[in-house]
Amino acid sequence: MKENSAFRSVLFALATLAVIIGLTALASEHVDQSTRPVFVKEIPAGYRDWKVVTVAHEAGDLNDIRAVLGNDIAIKAYREGKLPFPEGAIVGRIAWSYLSSEENNKSFGKDQSFVAGPPTEFYLQFMVKDSKKYAATGGWGYSSFDQNLKPTDETLIQSCFPCHQAVKDRDFIFSRYTP
Repeated sequence: MKENSAFRSVLFALATLAVIIGLTALASEHVDQSTRPVFVKEIPAGYRDWKVVTVAHEAGDLNDIRAVLGNDIAIKAYREGKLPFPEGAIVGRIAWSYLSSEENNKSFGKDQSFVAGPPTEFYLQFMVKDSKKYAATGGWGYSSFDQNLKPTDETLIQSCFPCHQAVKDRDFIFSRYTP
């Protein structure tokens, strides 16, 4: 009888330990989901070969010219007007300062032409759609890289999502497709 009771106690202890380990794993997975970073640390391969979504001139503090690009998944969604963007869509932005073009202005006979100059401080930026990995930020991961192609400060990236919430109804994307 004593052996049976000891066996039951050991079995009960093992079962309790298994439940505790399982609950701890679930709890840590939940914490990982909510505390995952919202930034992407690698530049997507081949981004310079992506199609143009649009171009823009930003005044004010940004004061740049930029090309907005999309990978094939993003371009297909843009062209079809599909929202939300599908998993794997990546939208990128390349930004340059701009300079007056003396050569072009001579041809036009007046100062009106500007061309891309040196890269801006936040030269490259990307948004990567992964609804599971970036659930806390509307399904998008954000990145920014400087002129040397090094990731910019992570605290700066933390400010991306709050700004993009202004266009939540467009799946957090500012740029509209320009055919």
